[in-house]
Amino acid sequence: MQTRVSTKGQIVLPGPLRRKLGIRAGDLLDASIDTETGAGRIVLTLQPKAEYEVRIVSDPITGLPVLTAGPGAPTLTSEEVAEMLVDFP
Repeated sequence: MQTRVSTKGQIVLPGPLRRKLGIRAGDLLDASIDTETGAGRIVLTLQPKAEYEVRIVSDPITGLPVLTAGPGAPTLTSEEVAEMLVDFP
């Protein structure tokens, strides 16, 4: 798959690659140059994600059951949820 470098030096990782590796917005990637081949290869390595304890609790306002991952867990946008559900059966 090809991608293009923007004028700001940014690249877009194609959706199929992000989904296969579970990469989401805000995830940390380590960028390095592959010195073994010396063929101008850039290596992106996904950094380990923090583990959160996900559980079901009652919403204090509505009383409905909701999922929580506790304080410090990332907040997901509707777009991120939709992207995660693309491969859901």
